[in-house]
Amino acid sequence: MRYIEDVVTLELDVDRCNGCRMCLRVCPHAVFQMSGKRAVLHDRGACMECGACARNCEQGAIRVRAGVGCAAGVLAGLVGGSEPSCGCSVDKPSGCC
Repeated sequence: MRYIEDVVTLELDVDRCNGCRMCLRVCPHAVFQMSGKRAVLHDRGACMECGACARNCEQGAIRVRAGVGCAAGVLAGLVGGSEPSCGCSVDKPSGCC
């Protein structure tokens, strides 16, 4: 499943990565891959902002606002059977970006 591209809150500080690969193990959508001895963002648009990667990164190289943003709005709409709404659209206050 794809989410809304280019609005994900996920950030990776490659310089802080120690190459433990934990983010690869816990990410349900293969957002990360290894490049040399460090993780890189392979498919940022596949991130569903669950926060598993950030919670499991001992180096603090990953930040994500889990459970917020457009991905959370889309998921809440799918689960609740309503239109997606994240409140971040100025032009469409009731809709998602």
